[in-house]
Amino acid sequence: MPRLTRAPAFWRTDGVVARLAAPIAAVWGAVAAARLRRAPAVHAPVPVIAVGNFTAGGAGKTPTVTALVGLARTAGFSPAVLTRGYGGALAGPLRVDLARHDAAAVGDEALLHAATAPTIVARDRPAGLALLADCGADLVILDDGFQNPTLAKDLALVVVDRGYGVGNGRVIPSGPLRAPLPAQLDRASALVIVAAGEPDDASLAPLLAEAHRRRLPVHPARLVPQRPERLAGRRVLAWAGIGRPEKFAATLAALGAEVVDLVAFADHRMLDEADAEALLARAGASGLDLVTTEKDAARLSAATTPALRRLVLASHVAAVDLVFDDPAAILALLAGLDRRSRR
Repeated sequence: MPRLTRAPAFWRTDGVVARLAAPIAAVWGAVAAARLRRAPAVHAPVPVIAVGNFTAGGAGKTPTVTALVGLARTAGFSPAVLTRGYGGALAGPLRVDLARHDAAAVGDEALLHAATAPTIVARDRPAGLALLADCGADLVILDDGFQNPTLAKDLALVVVDRGYGVGNGRVIPSGPLRAPLPAQLDRASALVIVAAGEPDDASLAPLLAEAHRRRLPVHPARLVPQRPERLAGRRVLAWAGIGRPEKFAATLAALGAEVVDLVAFADHRMLDEADAEALLARAGASGLDLVTTEKDAARLSAATTPALRRLVLASHVAAVDLVFDDPAAILALLAGLDRRSRR
């Protein structure tokens, strides 16, 4: 599926533009639903957990994967992360080496995952399985790929942003859904509902009601900033190239920062010297502290040009952890995987 740099505003309303695009969405949805029904071509030698979302754009998959890595270790697993390495030039399969690879090579998400677990980049997900033995992994956590039918999943956890829900509930290009919602719910094992300091979107309540009707487990979680005291009370210019920069601003506001200015770049955008100079000047002119996300910092970690290096040094990184309200429920899911893997 092509990746959009920013979600259109009309994806949140059932307006004229959404309805005009409905015929194209019907074709897209039919193709996507048929793909979801396709039998998986490959079964991994170890259990596979897919972490995905119903919609295009960010919902909190990366911190969810990181949280699952920690819980999997608590449950006695040695997990590895498998990702397509979006934004990187290398197709893989390869194991990410933080000493050799940067975001231009493997993408920002792969770098973040590699800091916590063995991480394999493979555009062809099944091809990445060949590297599992070298990682000593007995569990695969698949970052994205919920809609990809090539690899069989033992669990499919779908991450939903409380502040966005499923938008207007329509399929691309009429709305944000990657496939018709019923077809996606049919393939989901459980929902992870992530709070980040925003009010609930109107689409969330009907989604939760449908999950309840289907007896689909729902696991609430929240994004918790690391060291919130570093930004509490500060006047900041927040900059981010992620799916929903406004969610980042809400997270900062929830920890006590005053977000005076927000500069939003396209999702996964690699900044250049002009971008960096503009951000430094804009913050300096208003006396604001610069703050950005872990993903944006990861993309710039190998920057060598003067303005980008100054931007890296000047920007606070607002790292967050995803915390499940009931981690015991997730551990119970993992225990079920453990029983299947021993059979």
